[in-house]
Amino acid sequence: MKKLSFLVLCVLLLTACAPVAQAPAIGEPTEKPFAGQTITVFNWGEYLDESLNKQFEEETGITVNYKTFQTNEMLYASLKSGGASYDVVVPSDYMIGRLIAEDMLEPLDFAAMPNTAYLLDNFKSPAYDTTAQYSVPYMWGTVGIIYNTKLINKPVDSWQALFDPTLKEQILMFDNSRDAIGIALKLLGYSFNTTDAAQLNEALALLKTQKPLVQAYVMDQIFDKMVGGEAAIGPYYAGDAKTMIAENPDLAFVIPKEGTNSFVDAFCIPKGSKNKEAAQAYINFMCSADAGVANCETVGYSTPLKNVLDALPEEVRNDTIAYPPQDIIEKCETFQNLTKETSDLYDKLWNELMI
Repeated sequence: MKKLSFLVLCVLLLTACAPVAQAPAIGEPTEKPFAGQTITVFNWGEYLDESLNKQFEEETGITVNYKTFQTNEMLYASLKSGGASYDVVVPSDYMIGRLIAEDMLEPLDFAAMPNTAYLLDNFKSPAYDTTAQYSVPYMWGTVGIIYNTKLINKPVDSWQALFDPTLKEQILMFDNSRDAIGIALKLLGYSFNTTDAAQLNEALALLKTQKPLVQAYVMDQIFDKMVGGEAAIGPYYAGDAKTMIAENPDLAFVIPKEGTNSFVDAFCIPKGSKNKEAAQAYINFMCSADAGVANCETVGYSTPLKNVLDALPEEVRNDTIAYPPQDIIEKCETFQNLTKETSDLYDKLWNELMI
């Protein structure tokens, strides 16, 4: 046996005494189990504190490809065409119901998303996802009228204000069929969810009388127009109204006396996502208290999560635009998934209005 040199002997002794790094046991979670994966997230415009995507990437090693849409119908068309691959989408209630009915969503593993346990009770088994398998509520809100108090010097308390001929070419209107036709239905005293063709045609007739008064049919474009004083009045979502009012204090928001839509937008994973586990990690991250508070403070919408609600400043929790009193909530109606026949009629009526 060859004699070891003193130097070699010391090296061997030091090596023997050094702690041995242990490899994770089989099945043991690692710090970043999905590192290197990329997920594509499809969300509404102006609806996220986008710095959170960067934070999520740093914490998980997952890259976020973030894209936006302006209407539920645009989201549906994109998913239906198969032209794009998304891992997380954020449709509204009635569209979630449609996607479930058409088998376009993946069932979720809620055990992999522990932060979803903080959902408030009234969001746990929604009508649009009765088995609570396919969606995680992200934000909720109401629809109302935003108007410029310097350009309108009379009370605004009804959807009728959007049909006022004295405001010709100062009126903005929703550029999507469900919201626009819904406003006409509500003003006529009908349900948002009617399937009566006569009532829907009556709503179209009312919108045709409004059309010559409308400056523009808008979605995200409403921000620049209302904040910049380019228009006097329009319907929009409460959270976005808060953002616009913060930038232009001359603006005000009201829920019309006829009642309005109360909506929920939720995280879903489209059928066939190749990154379901990473997508669920993203949803869980967005349901954390820190991310939820950041999102609420950025976009102005209302949280369905108790951990987030408890962490919000008191003045936010008491904001009646974000969290309306019970008498307003009782006047709200949620959009439901419509039959194919009625959905096709909506498309026909909307195309007729837009000609």
